[in-house]
Amino acid sequence: MHKSSWKSRRHGRRSQRQNPRLRQHRPNERCNTGAQQSPQDSDHGDGEVPSTSTSTAGSSSVPDLPGFYFDPEKNRYFRLLPGHNNCNPLTKEGIQQKAMEDKRLQLLEEEDRQTKKITRMGFNATSLLQKSKLGFLNATSYCRLAHELRVSCMQRKKVQIHSSDPSALASDRFNLILADTNSDRLFTVNDVKVGGSKYGIISLRGLKTPTLRVHMHENLYFTNRKVNSVCWASLNHLDSHILVSRLCLMGIAETPGCATLLPASLFVNSHPAGDRPGMLCSFRIPGAWSCAWSSNIQANNCFSTGLSRWVLVTNVVTGHRLSFGTSSDVLAQQFAVMTPLLFNGCRSGEIFAIDIRCRNQGNNWKATSLFHDSAVTSVKVLQEEQCLVASDMAGKIKLWDLRTTKCVRQYEGHVNEYALLPLHVHEEEGLLVAVGQDCYTRIWSLRDTHLLRTIPSPHPTSRTNIPSVAFSSRLGGVQGAPGLLMAVQQDLYYFPYS
Repeated sequence: MHKSSWKSRRHGRRSQRQNPRLRQHRPNERCNTGAQQSPQDSDHGDGEVPSTSTSTAGSSSVPDLPGFYFDPEKNRYFRLLPGHNNCNPLTKEGIQQKAMEDKRLQLLEEEDRQTKKITRMGFNATSLLQKSKLGFLNATSYCRLAHELRVSCMQRKKVQIHSSDPSALASDRFNLILADTNSDRLFTVNDVKVGGSKYGIISLRGLKTPTLRVHMHENLYFTNRKVNSVCWASLNHLDSHILVSRLCLMGIAETPGCATLLPASLFVNSHPAGDRPGMLCSFRIPGAWSCAWSSNIQANNCFSTGLSRWVLVTNVVTGHRLSFGTSSDVLAQQFAVMTPLLFNGCRSGEIFAIDIRCRNQGNNWKATSLFHDSAVTSVKVLQEEQCLVASDMAGKIKLWDLRTTKCVRQYEGHVNEYALLPLHVHEEEGLLVAVGQDCYTRIWSLRDTHLLRTIPSPHPTSRTNIPSVAFSSRLGGVQGAPGLLMAVQQDLYYFPYS
């Protein structure tokens, strides 16, 4: 009996040596200890490719093995590195990217198929109108809820962009768009193929259905510096200039960081009567992370720049500067209008306000101090200047009460790990808009933090394809229509109110 069993084992080893296909399956068999292989899976050959349509989160009960990935659909492990069949190598990043892309395509299909979406249970136009007639809603609440309802029904439409250089439109990618105060112009920063950035202004006066045509006014002004922050500046009149802060590129000492005031008149061929082309002003400011223009009468014609451990407030007319030392890089800034305060968000997570009446004497200039657990990427002061909304690199968006210095609301769902992503607050409509690092645009109710809409990107998600958006209740000027503009890669999309 022992002799026969010895012969059978010997015969099995011989058959394994003679069958290389069986030897290739050995590593997978050893790593299948955490799950039972299904009969249909055992019939597949070496060309079998694991499904990546499901997330590994669903297999939390299965032990993680170094160098292997467990596919819950196939109910088996696969190597993450080239190995068992020398083809179709897998990585965790590739698996996650495939799952994210499948989810994006599914959401895009649902967006195109479903014309009416529900933001709140039992909430529709009929019930809203009935409550308003019965006196259950005042005018402010009715307008806010009406905006929420119409935001949920926005449909994506592609905008035709006309330019004097059509070839540039096909190659240059949108990096940033920023609407002016009247929402009839968009300032754009485009990344060019050869490296660096160029600027342009899009006139939104032609943004009307069904044509949806806009014109891009370009300029030969080009920069090889990295654009970090942009804001409109009212120097000669409302939104007469654009303030741009730029960092020096690594390894290029000849291009130090600077802040530049670009006249908007440089981008148009014809100027209105009495509006002469303005002068381009550039200020050499090394390491500028952020910038903000002051609309406060106590800091007239001034702008601020957030540096590494410094805040500079510069008067454009006189050139006089105020400097305030900080303990961290200043990544976000905004001036208050009614009070003489400049709010700053730091890499350390601190948000503090500077009393600009102090001429950097002593340590009494810090008026308010708040703290996030991660680097602050955006700060927005609300109109009454009693509250502030801030976002950080941990994906947290918080509403702070400046009187009590406490967080009163938190908006869930935002995704960020390391990017400088802006916030868009629209108090008139009661909306908060932000684009996450996962390339999804999310819209919340500013009042009760309810997530109203999640819009997937029309293009595949990647670190270089994060959309830039602009929302307004009057896109195209006073007679314009409400909606959302989204710029991604070379395309511009319009989400109008239906």
